[in-house]
Amino acid sequence: MLKIYGIKNCNSMKKAFDLLGELGLSYEFHDYKKQGIDAETVKTWLDTLGQEVVLNKKGTTWRKLSEEEQQTALANEENLLAALMTHTSLIKRPILATGSGFIAGFDETAYRALNN
Repeated sequence: MLKIYGIKNCNSMKKAFDLLGELGLSYEFHDYKKQGIDAETVKTWLDTLGQEVVLNKKGTTWRKLSEEEQQTALANEENLLAALMTHTSLIKRPILATGSGFIAGFDETAYRALNN
């Protein structure tokens, strides 16, 4: 069973939901803005996908952080985990957990490959 993590009212999420529906793939949705996210899950993403993939530096949430807050978040993994759990909008969306790993961001080709 697929599990998709993100925020309901995000354009990338809507694309992902639509495509998963079109492909007839069932999934569980975890809205980390409403439900929060645990350290273990975020650490798994960081270990598997890497900081550059998981941390969304293009979003407004990152840009709203002060230079000092950004540097603190990037100083070490513990600080980054705390920042991602506090400001869940810093996490790239969506993150799709599949039987073989994770797909970060909306990747139509990768999603379509799940149906084979």
